[in-house]
Amino acid sequence: MALVIAPSPDSLLLIRRAEREGDPWSGHMALPGGRREPTDVDLLATVIREVSEEVGVSLDRGQLISGLDDVIPRTPSLPPVAVRPYLFQVPIRPPLAFNSEVSAAAWVPVDLLLDPQTYRTVRLELRGEARDFPAYHLEDSFVWGMTERILTGFLDEFRRTEP
Repeated sequence: MALVIAPSPDSLLLIRRAEREGDPWSGHMALPGGRREPTDVDLLATVIREVSEEVGVSLDRGQLISGLDDVIPRTPSLPPVAVRPYLFQVPIRPPLAFNSEVSAAAWVPVDLLLDPQTYRTVRLELRGEARDFPAYHLEDSFVWGMTERILTGFLDEFRRTEP
């Protein structure tokens, strides 16, 4: 997964996954990224390729700020995967071009994500049971699950390094 940050104001790129049968993350807000292919030399090559395929943004290793800690799903019904997020900084907001895996995308201001009013619980029904989850509430959607955990880790670090 890629956390792509662009200036004026500092904003992160979030996508809405397209609705797809059998996809446990179908329709969710997420970070761009995906599965490693045999031709990928490493996970960094995977995320660079996936961001280009999903949203048409060309990243390079020189834009990499850091790798973040791996995140795994907490829901036993999801596939057993580990997600390694990478933080990239781009000098401008590049134009976006979605592939069939993405239905929408937005540059979300970091200040909005840091606003305490944005971060609160959301009640979702999973496997027939209503449960509360921490989430970022955006204008027309919310970010929860693994993406929420990745964003929260990034934002905690962002707060510590803010001037």
